[in-house]
Amino acid sequence: MRLPTLLLLSGLALGAAACATPVPETAPGLVSSGSPQPVEGYDWFLHHDGDEARLAYGLAESDDLRIGLDCRRGSGRLALSAPAQDGEKQIYLESGGETERFPAASEPSQLHEGVFLTAEAEADAPVFLRFRRLGWLAMWRGDERQTYAPHRQSADGIERFFAFCG
Repeated sequence: MRLPTLLLLSGLALGAAACATPVPETAPGLVSSGSPQPVEGYDWFLHHDGDEARLAYGLAESDDLRIGLDCRRGSGRLALSAPAQDGEKQIYLESGGETERFPAASEPSQLHEGVFLTAEAEADAPVFLRFRRLGWLAMWRGDERQTYAPHRQSADGIERFFAFCG
């Protein structure tokens, strides 16, 4: 090869290397799993009362409930409840891409503006099976998606609830 051609090729190779964008290393604790993250103050709370259980997502020791799931021991059925805006007629849930719409009855809410929706569901509906596996649930209200992820200390309550319900 001639010297000018060799110099030209070397210059092109160095130029290409200089234009390459370095990929920054991500700190091990900062890698995202793609799952929603818990929200400060909000969590999943499990309550038992004899043969009844309730798994509710909201703000501790307040009336700020985002969604409630109730069941009788071994029934395999859930009663869903959630606050909503006037005109909403379903509880639309998602977990990890699995979605389900549950037709709901509504009544005026005593705690906030709007209505309170109630619906029934099978505990083994695909969206709840995914919720059990992934540990988070989302509720859709129109185009708005609200995600409900547990804090580490409450995550096992989700599986305990579904095991109780059957």
